[in-house]
Amino acid sequence: MNEAKRFETQWGGRTLSIEVGKYAQQAGGSCVVQYGDSVILATATMSSDVREGLPFFPLMVDYEEKLYAAGRIKGSRFMKKEGRPTDEAVLISRFVDRALRPLFDDRIRNDIQVIVTALSFDGENDPDILALIGASCALHISDIPWGGPIGCVRVGHAEGKMILNPTYKERETSILDLSFAGNSEKIIMVEAGGKEAPDETVLDAFWFGQENIDAPIKLIEEIRTAVGKEKRDLLSPKTDEEKALLVKKEEVENLARPFILEQVKELFFSNPQATKGDRGTQKKEVKSRTKAFLQEKGIDSEHIHFGTDIIVEVLEAEVSRAIIEEDKRVDGRGITEIRSLVNEVAVLPRVHGSGHFMRGETQVLTVVTLGSPGDEQTLDGMETVGTQRYFHHYNFPPFSVGEVKPMRGPSRRDIGHGGLAEKALMPMMPDKETFPYTVRAVSEVFGSNGSSSMGSTCGSTLALMDAGVPIKAPVAGLAIGVATDDQGRWKVITDLQDLEDGKGGMDFKIAGSRNGITAIQMDTKTHGLTPDIVKQAFLQGREARLQLLDKMKEVIAEPRAELSPYAPRIITLKINPELIGNVIGPGGKTINGIIADTGVQAIDIDDDGLVMITSVDSTGAQEAYDIVLQLTREPKVGETYKGKVTRIMDFGAIVEYLPKRDGMVHVSMLAPWRVENVTDIVKMGDEVFVKIMELSDGRTSLSMKDAEGNVYPERPQGASDSGSRGPRPGGARPPQSGGSSRPSGHNSSRPHTAPRPPRSDA
Repeated sequence: MNEAKRFETQWGGRTLSIEVGKYAQQAGGSCVVQYGDSVILATATMSSDVREGLPFFPLMVDYEEKLYAAGRIKGSRFMKKEGRPTDEAVLISRFVDRALRPLFDDRIRNDIQVIVTALSFDGENDPDILALIGASCALHISDIPWGGPIGCVRVGHAEGKMILNPTYKERETSILDLSFAGNSEKIIMVEAGGKEAPDETVLDAFWFGQENIDAPIKLIEEIRTAVGKEKRDLLSPKTDEEKALLVKKEEVENLARPFILEQVKELFFSNPQATKGDRGTQKKEVKSRTKAFLQEKGIDSEHIHFGTDIIVEVLEAEVSRAIIEEDKRVDGRGITEIRSLVNEVAVLPRVHGSGHFMRGETQVLTVVTLGSPGDEQTLDGMETVGTQRYFHHYNFPPFSVGEVKPMRGPSRRDIGHGGLAEKALMPMMPDKETFPYTVRAVSEVFGSNGSSSMGSTCGSTLALMDAGVPIKAPVAGLAIGVATDDQGRWKVITDLQDLEDGKGGMDFKIAGSRNGITAIQMDTKTHGLTPDIVKQAFLQGREARLQLLDKMKEVIAEPRAELSPYAPRIITLKINPELIGNVIGPGGKTINGIIADTGVQAIDIDDDGLVMITSVDSTGAQEAYDIVLQLTREPKVGETYKGKVTRIMDFGAIVEYLPKRDGMVHVSMLAPWRVENVTDIVKMGDEVFVKIMELSDGRTSLSMKDAEGNVYPERPQGASDSGSRGPRPGGARPPQSGGSSRPSGHNSSRPHTAPRPPRSDA
């Protein structure tokens, strides 16, 4: 067993520690990272065998969320074991993957797997930053060839100050939640959300983060020096046969490269109107011509693929060169020019809201559905427990890129793209008191050629406004790219598409309103972006965002004042929280009875007493409203109610004047004359009008004679006025019966929603 070693540094006012040599010793590299009381295990392992014929680099990155880390057991009654990853876990897996992948040589064909497992979660320090630091360390100390290490940092901004690695509580008040990977010179991956954070503030947050990102990198380098393994040489030829093959490969490539470049210039730059499909056909044509050319030059069929394998490399290099040297793009656009736009709303009947957004060949239809508060999504993850009122789903069928594939569930990419659009709109959603609906947006991608996630953001804005959701401001976004070469030259481009998103490029998505940024996501196929590139991306991103918002405004300037006639209506009222039990009833009997009798969809009650009645029928909703109002009405002295006699006694009658509220009508208060027998005036079950005369100490004194609307029998001859009969000797009050005017308290820790089964203590 290896000796365990612990390394640590102070970072952001807390101790960052990395321990190696204790756990997972059979992995290629492993470490345990701790920050506060959040702890993760990161491992990196590579197979010894090469997967021959594989056309891509086989890297797998998995983040494993464990509920025990947060001291929780899964909420499902039937499945207590962790099942499929939560969306949060998928997003963290992508977060780590997007930072690691660019630093590998993509010619590697050995399987490499990075697994990060959350072991302890303190509720303060997010494990996503630790996951990336741990993965960086595990790779760096392993025998796996990799271009790291890199660090990762989170930056918040509140009360005019930058916050390094803010806790969850600090993030609540922050206008920015920026996480990025890289080092003090370059940025390689970005994930951010903002509450309309100004562009300048976000840029300052990058520079602040870069000033503090070296601490984990230096710690990883220290560990590498102490325990690191020698890196394996995977790509150098080992045998004479491999060396001879490498010589042949270089010979064929050198022969084919000038010819391929000629074909690329002829085919790809001669028709600016060419579509993505056309360019696919052009690639096939280049391949066919190259094969014929190499055959003419005497290259045997076994080695021709050495020439055709570099077609994409030559094509992408030429696309970048033309941009850098000539400001020339394959579709004829200028460097900062956005492709043609289509914005439409209300494109579908019956649905609650719809928006169609198209930018070039990227086409998205977003549909919004409004539901009751009880339709909100329950979150049961390691980090997030609770409910969510707005959620966005993203579907990417194979036909959107002209492919044929089996239809499966949402991929990691689908979840990631949907999550990005959701993040972009989340800060703009109205609060529950203003708009109590649950809102689901679904983006159907019908065509994809450059940032369908940002197309989904724009489509969602259109659909939400069409549905009448009072968002605080419209949001738009698109992708900014970059062309680079091996001489260090670069040029940032607006609204990138297929050929511009290759090696040496970036996909820098920036979304926001006119006032500021709400979401960022950046991936790159370089070894990192310099501050100058980031600055220029922000500048062009803002200009493009404003152009998009202007175009969207021409179609719909603000949310509709009226909801779709097919959307449910929600009416609300506020009741005394102590009276929630009156509405719920024993075992939910009362609330379910109201729903059944009035035909409303749902009645939802928050613990603060906010009652939300959802119905497509306004008449039924009003009936339910009136019933709830009666069940929870607070009685006041001097008010008159219609009630029912529930008990007869010698000295008076008990009348239930509100549900679960009753009081005594003393015999002296039954009629305007002196009553000898209570039953001369009322009988069990009679409906009578009563006026509240006194409310004190949980007792209610009622009067029929002072209430208007009662019908009396004929006054007996000689009967004196009722005032001649006073209370019993000693002034004692008659005993009260049944319910009391003071209701029992109701205690619950979550909203009550029918028709879901109520809590047993309701």
